[in-house]
Amino acid sequence: MTNGTATTNGGPPPEPPGGSAPATAVTELAATELLAAYRAGRLSPVEAAEAVLERIERVDPALNAFCLVDPDRALAAARASAERWRRGEPLGLLDGVPVSIKDVLITRDWPTLRGSRAVDPAGPWTEDAPSVARLREHGAVLVGKTTTPEFAWKGVTDGPLTGVTRNPWDPSRTAGGSSGGAAAAVAAGLAPLALGTDGGGSVRIPAAFTGTFTLKPTYGRVPHFPASPFGTLAHVGPITWTVADAALLMDVISGPDGRDWSELAPRGPGSPPFADAALDDLRGLRVAFSPTLGFARVDPEVAGLAAAAARAFAELGAEVVETDPGFGDPVEEFEVLWFSGAAKVAEHLPPDARAGLDPGLREICERGARYSASDYLDATARRMELGRIMGLFHREYDLLLTPTLPITAFEAGREVPAGSAARPGRPAPRWTDWTPFTYPFNMTQQPAASLPAGLTRAGLPVGLQVVGARHADDLVLAACRAYERARPWHGRRPPIGA
Repeated sequence: MTNGTATTNGGPPPEPPGGSAPATAVTELAATELLAAYRAGRLSPVEAAEAVLERIERVDPALNAFCLVDPDRALAAARASAERWRRGEPLGLLDGVPVSIKDVLITRDWPTLRGSRAVDPAGPWTEDAPSVARLREHGAVLVGKTTTPEFAWKGVTDGPLTGVTRNPWDPSRTAGGSSGGAAAAVAAGLAPLALGTDGGGSVRIPAAFTGTFTLKPTYGRVPHFPASPFGTLAHVGPITWTVADAALLMDVISGPDGRDWSELAPRGPGSPPFADAALDDLRGLRVAFSPTLGFARVDPEVAGLAAAAARAFAELGAEVVETDPGFGDPVEEFEVLWFSGAAKVAEHLPPDARAGLDPGLREICERGARYSASDYLDATARRMELGRIMGLFHREYDLLLTPTLPITAFEAGREVPAGSAARPGRPAPRWTDWTPFTYPFNMTQQPAASLPAGLTRAGLPVGLQVVGARHADDLVLAACRAYERARPWHGRRPPIGA
């Protein structure tokens, strides 16, 4: 597909690996560890790229995390990086580190199909999204595009174009979504860094289901172009194995880009890099733990693991208080905003293309098209009220902890778990029925991380969500790094990633 070498699932395999470093060891290294090895001359970016490509070829058929892999371009970039390291002149913060890109972020020379047959693969594809452009400027090795549901519309990753993406902890289960391919790739060692997007939980949902780390940054901290049809709900964020890797990636992708009219101003000259955001302990912090937000139903085992993770914050010195932030479930207002965005996605499609959409997407497009401007403004007013409530809440509490999700990963290929019933007055169960902890904080645009809180008796990951006040991304990262040191998860790999 690119120079005759990019492959999609079912195409010819990448080139065989070479070099002296064992592939299984290299693919378990975090980005910070890879960079240290390059700096010391113990490992070459070419060896790292070859190891990742070999692992994708061997492991991804069981997961379907990638919709495009380009070994020739990846290896050419790795060879250029190796030469820069040989000269002692690395290009930037990520020189030689393999990275995957969610297939909703435009990428020069690669089709960005957004999981849909309705997008013409012919392009032209001549431009990078801001986050992708920053990766290139810092020397990262782009290995391929990861799967997403059609137009990133739901909280699991399956669709008519790319099929079903599966969970490395149990391939019969979903990896979550809509950045499911990105999270599955990181968990299985198919590149240590991934770019995802989050409009209602789309980096946090798959991170919780796959035992990886993620941060949905404050809206505008990472520039986004072209603008999402879902408007100011949509954030770009990292998915990684470690907090330090996410912080390093944030330092790269938060660089300014004039194509995003809503980007935040650059951080002040006295602001330390995100990579330096760290706390030895959490003394002096007031932290709220809300097991249900006051309205969610949570699986008992998930609730127990989330509560135990919250206790770790207290053990690190924080004052942890169990309390709710004081708002009701905003699902109806969120769906007005989200479904209206979906209708915008599909409005230009001819009837035959619309008929070929994922059936669930087609349904919400029809609902979204029926909302009035008044409905949208009412939902926006509720959103502004949520922002006010959380702004006042964070005057008293530095952080809010919740479970990331109320359940663990369920059967792959489904939008909702088996047996789910529609709530009263709702036409059908939707992914928003099982994500009550994530979408409120897209409405408020706050930074929200998901970190691994442990495994259930069935061996499935559970996530703890860490929410900060708007613009407090560095505090969220610093608190998560303190937790990671106290409850390390780096050595715990899923069966497919072991």
